[in-house]
Amino acid sequence: MATFDNIRLEKGLYNTSSSFSAELEKLDPSENYRGTALEGLDAFQRQLKRFDIKVSGPKSDTIEKFFRTSDSSALFPEYVSRAVRQGMQEADVLPSIIASTTNINSLDYRAITSTLSDEDKELVRVGEGAYIPETTIRTQDNLVSLKKRGRMLVASYEAIRFQHLDVFTVTLKQIGAYIARAQLKDAISVLLDGDGNENPAEVLSTETAGTLTYSDLVDFWNKFSPYEMNTIIASADVTAKMLKLPEFRDATAALDFHATGRMITPIGANLIKSNAVAEGTLIGLDKNCALEMVTAGEVLTEYDKLIDRQLERAAITSIAGFSKIFTDASKALEV
Repeated sequence: MATFDNIRLEKGLYNTSSSFSAELEKLDPSENYRGTALEGLDAFQRQLKRFDIKVSGPKSDTIEKFFRTSDSSALFPEYVSRAVRQGMQEADVLPSIIASTTNINSLDYRAITSTLSDEDKELVRVGEGAYIPETTIRTQDNLVSLKKRGRMLVASYEAIRFQHLDVFTVTLKQIGAYIARAQLKDAISVLLDGDGNENPAEVLSTETAGTLTYSDLVDFWNKFSPYEMNTIIASADVTAKMLKLPEFRDATAALDFHATGRMITPIGANLIKSNAVAEGTLIGLDKNCALEMVTAGEVLTEYDKLIDRQLERAAITSIAGFSKIFTDASKALEV
């Protein structure tokens, strides 16, 4: 049986339907290391240990160490992808607004929907032998639009070979943050304008244009029944107006914000400030019912150019799209 220190690594491990890490796990299952000093490491991390490559900390190695052997050089694209994914996760607020994530192996996806009337949302009493009300689920008329987001890594091997990996990781994580912010912008666009299936959000207005009151928030919250407005995404100016409301300036209500800088939870909703929302706009949604994220694989890295040291231009990309599940589970408020 193959062990982590004698596995043959090559570019072909990337050219499969699954990820490089998944292929490594097939060759070197983590379950074989239970009760050993290597327990808790995945197959990729065991390969880093095999070649004594330290990617973080004050004693991190230089990029050059990945390319000392043909086997270790095959690890470099996965290191890049993981650093980018880490940056995406650290800057990602999508988990706070996504009800479901679907991974597909194509660029075409047709979502399902169920349009419910007020009567459909109530489970009425059904007498013996009586007709049972129906909920119809159907596919959407138009396909979900998937967008490729990414950055081009432009650097020669000679320019970065002596760069320490912990510093290089910071740059890669920033690329991940760029991708995460772009995907959030796509998600907000779908929440507001719909996914191409004539399902834009209902847009409400405050009682007085340009002014936000606590009464406006309560009325907006009350429009969501039977859904729950558990998440608010607001532009910077609307967020500031909300935080300045007398009800939220109360010492007890804003104690956490004063102490930690974490946003208050107006009417129990998680508050997210985002520049992707247009000025004067607030979006409320039920994160458990409003939005589906569709992805086509994980973060992709051009492994050929990275492994062969031809780093002049190597693309790092992620493909994702968004679809509305229940149209009236999200609404917008113009201030």
